[in-house]
Amino acid sequence: MIQFKALLIKELKEAFRDKRALMVALSMGLLAPVMIMVISKVMITESVGNPPIYVQFTGAEYAPKLIEKFEENNILQFANVPEDDKYAWQERGIEVDIPEDFAEKMAEGQAIDVVLRADFGKKSSSSPIRRVRETVRSYSQAIGYKRLLVRGVDVKLLRPIILQEQDTALPTSNAVMVSMFLGMYLLMGAFVSGLSIAIDSSAGERERNVLEMLLCQPVSTLKIVLAKMTCASAVSVLSIIIMLVLTTISVGFIDLSKIGATFSLNAFSIAALLILLIPLCFFATALQLFFSFQAKSFKEAQSTVSMLIMLPAMVPMAIMMIDDKPAWVNWLPISGQSMLMEDVFKGLPVDWTVLASTTMMTIVMTVALVIMTSKKLKSEKVVMSLS
Repeated sequence: MIQFKALLIKELKEAFRDKRALMVALSMGLLAPVMIMVISKVMITESVGNPPIYVQFTGAEYAPKLIEKFEENNILQFANVPEDDKYAWQERGIEVDIPEDFAEKMAEGQAIDVVLRADFGKKSSSSPIRRVRETVRSYSQAIGYKRLLVRGVDVKLLRPIILQEQDTALPTSNAVMVSMFLGMYLLMGAFVSGLSIAIDSSAGERERNVLEMLLCQPVSTLKIVLAKMTCASAVSVLSIIIMLVLTTISVGFIDLSKIGATFSLNAFSIAALLILLIPLCFFATALQLFFSFQAKSFKEAQSTVSMLIMLPAMVPMAIMMIDDKPAWVNWLPISGQSMLMEDVFKGLPVDWTVLASTTMMTIVMTVALVIMTSKKLKSEKVVMSLS
């Protein structure tokens, strides 16, 4: 125990000596809450807000009532665009062409072709295009209802069945944006925060000949690996705690009531998330140390281990594509934590059986990686990075 304590102190001193590397390691925890706040605010504004839209109308004089409808929905003519926003709306290039015979066809009750021209694949144009569509659709529907009323037809005949929708989801379930981003960042934080420390304490020490000197001491390779893993994992856990605390503060600046949602992280939620993520931090660090010692150089270790960052992003995405998830998905690291975090964010009861199984599987795989890494350090090929 004294040897392990000395090794751990040595690893912590080296990790905290480089302030810039430590800031990089904790950057995920510091920046993620800010990004969640900014992205959520932008998405809420786009989904429920009604900012002005500037469209290039052709033939506006042929349909003054339609233009009034557009203006009611804050869809304005391009000539009114402010000078600061002119370039952005020129890039979007949204055009609406109204035919010359608009009034004649309207009087005769014929169908009128109004052309909406834009780059439908451009992300910045999706919200304006949606609002133009809805405005034209609602105006067209209103005209159709009036025509039926003039002919003595009850418009209720157009809706013989009315579907009454009752949403049973909790208000916390509607905060999809915050929970999705926070879940992804928490998983990424478990893998990214201790990455630089894990690589430096393995491949970095080997290149500086520190590892060879360390192995010459009367200490077991298992204790060396455990000390390195504990140090890097401690930084990952610290980053996650910072992320959770700052997110609890930053969510208060997001007006989720506009989308009928609520989101909060209480003491129970934070405790449940830490129970889920702490074993994952140790698993991620053990995995990074294992691959770092397999690499022949520090540069190779950086490129190899950096590929592991894709796991916390790809696994939850793959799970979302599966409609009927098999039971074994709940047991695996990353996938099990991802689904349980989703329940925590929605305010649903935590399935402690699933939590225990995925935690146990994560710990078992972590122990296996630690044992394999410690055995690898007894080989000269690994220590001397021989081919």
